[in-house]
Amino acid sequence: MKTEESLSKRIIKRIVFIALVLIILLGIGVYAGNQSVNSVTIKFTDGTELSVITSKSNVNEILKENNIYILDNETVSPDFSENIDSSKTITISRKEEKEEVAETVTEEVVESNEILTDQGEKIVEKIVKETVEIPFETITKEVSSTSDGEKVNKVIQEGQNGIKEITYKIKYQNDTEIERTQISEEIKQEPVDKIIQVSVQVSSRAAANRIQATASASVAECQAYAQQRCYDYGWSDNDFYSLVVLWNKESHWNVNAHNSYSGAHGIPQALPASKMASAGSDYLTNYQTQINWGLSYIKSRYGTPTAALYHSQATGWY
Repeated sequence: MKTEESLSKRIIKRIVFIALVLIILLGIGVYAGNQSVNSVTIKFTDGTELSVITSKSNVNEILKENNIYILDNETVSPDFSENIDSSKTITISRKEEKEEVAETVTEEVVESNEILTDQGEKIVEKIVKETVEIPFETITKEVSSTSDGEKVNKVIQEGQNGIKEITYKIKYQNDTEIERTQISEEIKQEPVDKIIQVSVQVSSRAAANRIQATASASVAECQAYAQQRCYDYGWSDNDFYSLVVLWNKESHWNVNAHNSYSGAHGIPQALPASKMASAGSDYLTNYQTQINWGLSYIKSRYGTPTAALYHSQATGWY
């Protein structure tokens, strides 16, 4: 009798043990089933994309998992703390920077004359010299980060605004300006670029995708892109034709054009070439990056490609 009771107890224990094991395995299976795997697209500032497979949903965790670090001048959408939305896309974009406008430092009236019109109205004509600041540019140089991924960002060179003197002929009627004509412009002091070193660490796949050389772009492709960008700036067809003449002289629209004597590089012949890094890390090979930087430089320094061409024809450089 005791033997049968002992046997029954052992059978019950085995049944309970097997049931517990099945419950544990079933729980693990349910948990694993709930861990969905997503294909996420990461879009970079230069237009390149990287597709990754991940079980994570938090943006910050996905970026860390793929060793992708964000620069100080970049933003992420959705935000780091958020989860990926239904589009399963993370977009890295460059922060919008306020366009620096030249600030008038001094204004001097060189000459003033009064003119009477046929109707007997008094017109005052003045020759005015304005000294204005030329905003400096900020250049970003990327270097490899430390082994633990720590950022080591620092300013290598402080920027300093330049100075230029512009002479205008201005007409006033009843103390109201009615006409302004620029007579001349002279750069008194060249601006000094601000250089910032930023450390970055990206995955090998991401790096490969971000460095897409477009050196094979034809002149027609480069000029078509430049023309559209000119329209984006609100410039005329005449301004675009002036740009064609200017960059024909500089590089014949060759993305690889390099002046071994001065070091000027690319379609706009940036000097030094690293100036173009502010428009993209692929500035040595990407015609769009070079054109974007070149047009931004012309806008800030001369206002229009036509004015830049006039300066180039007068001095031999722009």
